[in-house]
Amino acid sequence: MALQKKPEWLKKKMDMGAVAEMEKMLRSLSLNTVCEGANCPNRGECFKNKTATFMILGSVCSRNCRFCDVTKGEPGALDPCEPENVATAAKQLGLKHTVVTSVTRDDLPDGGAAHFADTIRALKAAMPQSTVEVLIPDFLGSRDALQTVIDARPDIINHNIETVPSLYPAVRPMGVYTRSLELLSRVKTMTNGIYSKTGIMVGLGETQEQVLSVMDDLIAVGCDLLTIGQYLQPSKDHIDIAEFIHPDQFDEYKRIGMNKGFKYIASGPFVRSSYNAIEGMKEMQNDLR
Repeated sequence: MALQKKPEWLKKKMDMGAVAEMEKMLRSLSLNTVCEGANCPNRGECFKNKTATFMILGSVCSRNCRFCDVTKGEPGALDPCEPENVATAAKQLGLKHTVVTSVTRDDLPDGGAAHFADTIRALKAAMPQSTVEVLIPDFLGSRDALQTVIDARPDIINHNIETVPSLYPAVRPMGVYTRSLELLSRVKTMTNGIYSKTGIMVGLGETQEQVLSVMDDLIAVGCDLLTIGQYLQPSKDHIDIAEFIHPDQFDEYKRIGMNKGFKYIASGPFVRSSYNAIEGMKEMQNDLR
């Protein structure tokens, strides 16, 4: 199906100068970002503000999610310099809150957990006053892999639930809803002082009732932060958009979710897991005061 025309509230200009400047710095350190890999509509704004979400473990994903624009196929070898290079880039940018995500690496025995841990430690060593958020894959449900990440003590562990359970076969065929929910549950039961976070896309054909049911599942496992954003079809080869959700509906989701007990919700057409992530961290810090 041809790509649908976006409504006015989903049109955003790209600052190509800022994009080029950031990309030059990233290439000099052999780094990838999910901003580029997933063709994020916010990357011009984020790059202009000197922020980026680093994507480690390479640029090729071992899974075939139908919503994602990251390259899929057979991943290559890990770059042993990547953790230190991420820390160098974060320091050059002066980041107060660094977000690190990755492709999924089911080909690795630990799913890349040790590489995540090395990156967290490098960031903490280089910028001890800054906070670190990691957006991790499900590690095929490995408790040991999750423990490896936990032991490095990031401030937030994020794992996206992505969509409602009934849409998993079409949207996320290699994912398992209950497995992702269990990971988020373990973040709370296996740690003390690490916040849990997740994100969901809307506009894929889900109903409001289904979204609210997911919220209930997340609250039941103690999830602290939630992001809700509009799914945007990267190409005609990706799963179709079922609906453009109006900004008023995003506001309603936030209102309902906060009443259900989330500590922080970012909900809007352009919201992505790591978009303005520092605001969620600030809210958690305020919660401690």
